[in-house]
Amino acid sequence: MAVLKVKFTKTKRDKLAQVLWILNWISVVTGAVLFILGLFLKVEINKRVELMAERDIQYVPNMLIAVGLIACAINFLGGKICYDCVDTTKFLRWKLIMLPYIVCTFFFTFCVLVGALMCYSMRGELEESLTLGLTQAMRFYKDTDIPGRCFLKRTVDLLQIQFQCCGNSGYKDWFQIQWISNRYLDMSQQQVVDRLRSNVEGKYLMDGVPFSCCNINSPRPCIQQQVTNNSAHFHYEHQTEELNLWMKGCRQALLEYYTNIMQSIGLTVLITWLFELSVLTGVRYLQTSLENVLRQGDPDSESDGWLLENSFMETARINLNIIKSLGKNNHIDTAKNGDPNIDIPSTSKAHYGPDNVPPKTIKEAS
Repeated sequence: MAVLKVKFTKTKRDKLAQVLWILNWISVVTGAVLFILGLFLKVEINKRVELMAERDIQYVPNMLIAVGLIACAINFLGGKICYDCVDTTKFLRWKLIMLPYIVCTFFFTFCVLVGALMCYSMRGELEESLTLGLTQAMRFYKDTDIPGRCFLKRTVDLLQIQFQCCGNSGYKDWFQIQWISNRYLDMSQQQVVDRLRSNVEGKYLMDGVPFSCCNINSPRPCIQQQVTNNSAHFHYEHQTEELNLWMKGCRQALLEYYTNIMQSIGLTVLITWLFELSVLTGVRYLQTSLENVLRQGDPDSESDGWLLENSFMETARINLNIIKSLGKNNHIDTAKNGDPNIDIPSTSKAHYGPDNVPPKTIKEAS
C-alpha cells in the first residue's frame, strides 16, 4: 500500500511543477544565505583566533559553506527539472535521473539538519578553546618585545574594552600571573626585589589589573593597583563596594557573543532544512505522478503520486534484501578472483571407479 497517496489531474501536475520551479529558485537563494552565514562565522572566529586554543572549531563554518554551495547546485538542477516537467514529453529526458536526484537530495537535507544541530552543539568545544586560549594570552601579555607575542597585549586590551570584561573568569585572574615585564620593574627598590624573591617561580605578582579592565561608567577614578588593599585608597572597601572594574570574565563574554551568533545561524539552518524537505516532498510527488502517466500512456489522464510505493516496513525489507544480495554477489566475485582454480576439481586425491581407471604404471627395465 502506497504511503500518502494523492491523485493528480493534468492541471494539478502542471501547477505543482510550476510551484516547485519557483521554490527551487528560492532554495538557491537560501543556499547562498547559508554560504554567507558560514563565511561570516568563519571571519568572526578568525578575528579572535589568537585568543583560542588549537581546537578544531572551524568545522561548523566549513560545513555551512559546503552545504550552501551544494544547495545552490542541487536546487539549480531541481529548478531545471521541474521547469521541463510541465511538459510530459520533456519529462522523458529526466526520467532516469529523477530518482537518483531525489535520493541524493534526501541525504543532502540530512546534512543540512546535521549542520543545524552542530551549531547548537559547538558551545562546549568553544568554551574549552576559549579557556585555554585566554589563559595563554594573559600569560604572554607582558611579552611585548618577543616576536610572535608582541601583539597579544593589544589584542587582550581591545578585547577587555570592547566586551567590557576582565580576565578569563574574572578580574582576580590577573592576580595569579605576572602581567608586567621585568624590564619595567625597578630592581633598585627593595619592595620589588622582595616580591620577586617571595614567589617560588620568581614572578612579580600583585593585586592589580591592566588599565583595560577599568569600568568607564564608574564615577570614581579607576582603582587598578592594590585592589584588595582597603587602606591604600580613601573611603574604599573592596569586599562590599562594587568595584570600578569590569566584573564579567572575558570567557563568558565571548561565549555569550558566539552562542548568540550560533543560535541565530542554527535557527536559520533549521528553517532552511524544513523548506528543503518540503521541496523534496513535492518533487517526489511530481516524479511518481508523471511516471504513472507514462505507464497509462495518456498524458492528459489522472495519475496517483506518493512518497513511497509500499509501506515503510515493506520498503525497508526490500532495500535490506537488495543490500544483502549485493553483498553475496560481491563475496562470490571476490572468492573467484582470489582463486582462479576454484572451479577446477583437484586430481591429487582422485577417487577412481569402474569408469575412472588410473593409467598403468610402466615398470622400468632392470
